[in-house]
Amino acid sequence: MILVTGASGQLGHAILTVLSERGTAARGSSRSSSAHGPLIDFDDPASISFVGVETLVLVSAGEAEDDVVVARHEAAIAAAERDGVGHVVYTSLASEGDHLAFALAHRWTERRLRDSSLAWTVLRNGLYAELFGSLFGWDGPRLTSAFGGGALAAVARADLADAAAVVAEHPERHVGRTYDLVGEPVTANDVATRLGVDLVDVSLQSKRVELDAAGLKPFQPAMLMSIFTSVRHGFVGASGSDLRLLLEREPRDAVQAAAEAASAGRPNA
Repeated sequence: MILVTGASGQLGHAILTVLSERGTAARGSSRSSSAHGPLIDFDDPASISFVGVETLVLVSAGEAEDDVVVARHEAAIAAAERDGVGHVVYTSLASEGDHLAFALAHRWTERRLRDSSLAWTVLRNGLYAELFGSLFGWDGPRLTSAFGGGALAAVARADLADAAAVVAEHPERHVGRTYDLVGEPVTANDVATRLGVDLVDVSLQSKRVELDAAGLKPFQPAMLMSIFTSVRHGFVGASGSDLRLLLEREPRDAVQAAAEAASAGRPNA
């Protein structure tokens, strides 16, 4: 049986949906809702049971400081070892993402899996095209961006869900493999052109002032700023072939996914 963690989140739910549509026996778990399966709270190790799970799709339990995320992943991996899980598929962060402020917990988890008694596969996911699009702003009819002329090898979330399902269905084919699942480079200008609007570049300082005033969680401004500066200065734009290898098709149009997300944030959209 395949268990997908974080099934109430966007990626986990998408993976579970793909597996269901393929007719593959799978269930989900969530810390906040039983709609997709058992309640499993990684902050409460006693709640974790993976008995009977053959393949665990461990969707990163982010949205917290590194020590919290690391503790969650340690609890999950330790439970998988204890309960005899056959294979863990972990949704990590693209190799070029080492410059991002949230990379550490991903790399720690990869190392913990390599040192574990488990069979494993690491999916180094590129940043979502939908996330890229959501980080634009609007100044009247004009799109605003702190990405400068840099590019992001963005990926549609649905493609990452498809790739995870491919591995989860036949994990024996992917033991000990690390896949970089990144797309083709997408720029702010690409998104503005697709939307047919003018683009205005804003400085990183201006973006930080905006984020500091947005009432975000304490760790979020630094994480978001690391995305802006990494894209702007050319550290997350390299394309790769692993996504096509797993999908056995061309990836979805990441520019379109980003443009739709940007458009959704437009005032009076």
